[in-house]
Amino acid sequence: MFSSKSHVRHTNSSLSIYLFHLSHYVLLINWTEQGISKIKESPDRYNSFKASVEKADGKVIGGYYTFGEYDVVIIIEAPSDDAVMSLMLKVGSYGNVRTKTLKAFTTEEGMKIIKDLPFQ
Repeated sequence: MFSSKSHVRHTNSSLSIYLFHLSHYVLLINWTEQGISKIKESPDRYNSFKASVEKADGKVIGGYYTFGEYDVVIIIEAPSDDAVMSLMLKVGSYGNVRTKTLKAFTTEEGMKIIKDLPFQ
């Protein structure tokens, strides 16, 4: 189940092309007491996170400050579950947020999975 997305990465003196599926992830985030006490640093932390995602060959699709059960929702694309786990462990180690991560499927991916079900 591969999408038509490809990822191009520049290296020192050559151009390398990596063809892989970028999966979608929804990050549900709540500030800890430490994180909310330093709320003015939140934009800088977001920009740092965005740079980390890009360094891991991913992309931030969107970030949203929310009210309700979660303080922030971020949607990213990343090349692997391992890359996302590494990113989220790094984020968690700073102590500013607690996260829940959902792996998401586009409607097209979901419809293909449903179509390919071996029953009915």
